[in-house]
Amino acid sequence: MPEQNPMKEIRLQKVVLNISTGGPGEELEKAKKLLESLTGKEGKVTKAKKRSAFGVSKGRELGVIVTLRNNDAEEFLERVLEAKDYKIDSNSFDSQGNFSMGIEEHIDLPDTDYDPDIGIFGMDITVTLERPGFSIKRRRIPGKVGQEHKITKDEAMDFMKENFDVETTGE
Repeated sequence: MPEQNPMKEIRLQKVVLNISTGGPGEELEKAKKLLESLTGKEGKVTKAKKRSAFGVSKGRELGVIVTLRNNDAEEFLERVLEAKDYKIDSNSFDSQGNFSMGIEEHIDLPDTDYDPDIGIFGMDITVTLERPGFSIKRRRIPGKVGQEHKITKDEAMDFMKENFDVETTGE
């Protein structure tokens, strides 16, 4: 069997956690405190980029986001998958091989206790997969990633099954 090209190897690039509170205030501070306690990283407050039809003005604080990379990302993803019983809906995967899922209550995560000062929050988790060479997309003058080098939905599902023992449901 021929040896696989190391440039075709898929890896976990990042895991992004997002809690949207819909506005500034005490709830936003609690969400930030929660993400920081779950990840050990500083949360970044997200703001509205433009005025919306829902009366949200540009620049209004809406939520908190934390990006995890390397071992931190892998460890947190394991906790999330354990909370989801190692099952991901196949519709959660996009055509670039990334996937997203939600946690309804953060206390569903293993080793997480309820803190009455914070309350209970749900969160969105987005996982980005990449191959070596994908950093060309993030350069100051971005290059293009060839079509055969992009990660397909099926390749992403296979990667999750092989590396994290995940079962995909649906379809």
